[in-house]
Amino acid sequence: MTTLVHSGHVHANGIRQHFLRYRARSASEVLPSVVLLPGITSPAVTWGFVAERLGSVFDVFVLDIRGRGLSESGDGLDYSLDAQAADVLAFTESIGIDRYSIVGHSMGARIAARAGRTRPAKLDRLVLVDPPVSGPGRRPYPMQLSWYLQSIERAARGMSADEMREYCPTWSEDHLSLRAEWLHTCDPRAITESFNGFANDDFHGDLPHIEVPTLLVTAARGDVVRDVDVAEIREAVPDLIHRSVHGAGHMIPWDDEAGFHVALGDFLGAAIPTRIL
Repeated sequence: MTTLVHSGHVHANGIRQHFLRYRARSASEVLPSVVLLPGITSPAVTWGFVAERLGSVFDVFVLDIRGRGLSESGDGLDYSLDAQAADVLAFTESIGIDRYSIVGHSMGARIAARAGRTRPAKLDRLVLVDPPVSGPGRRPYPMQLSWYLQSIERAARGMSADEMREYCPTWSEDHLSLRAEWLHTCDPRAITESFNGFANDDFHGDLPHIEVPTLLVTAARGDVVRDVDVAEIREAVPDLIHRSVHGAGHMIPWDDEAGFHVALGDFLGAAIPTRIL
């Protein structure tokens, strides 16, 4: 059985960073560390169901990206991709992780790639989960900024799970309730700047600089990463492993949690159990 070992903050890269930590309750040995980076409007707590499963075999740290959840936000804060990537690297140094892997979803995958291009000495592996492949001169990200900002505004006024279903119609009641409770913690300026970064930041330019083993996980029912994009990413990262989750859209673990863990397999260094004992 896994448990939330710690919910805490560190001051790293000049800001307060909040994290959740999951690991096996009975584990006495040192477990491999995994840093999980959520997407554009996903506070760390909304990834708890994934982290709990991973935490049965890893020491998992889920970050609130700046401007989300309980991490620092504010009008004067830098919400650029470079700042977000620097946050991750400073976080790992601040808490003293010896070796670690990064799993990033959507925006978190782009943060992971930007951090990976600096070739951190302690980074072992990268998992890029359905990263937006948009950028200068490329097709746009398929979601609209207004969809995010409208839902955040409604959540700030108070929102039920039923009302959230309008935005996430395939999600379970528990996931809808959690998103409705936490979405208001997403700073609209942070979301706007990150969304604009999907069009302005060169994700593909980061890929050739990554030197650690990399797994690309894509959603078969999403339109964020297409087959042609997988081929291009494979050219940039020659030893890339690619796995598709056939039952999922872009929010892969919410659509097919079991399929997501199957796609991870033992890439991170240990097989993930099908259920938590």
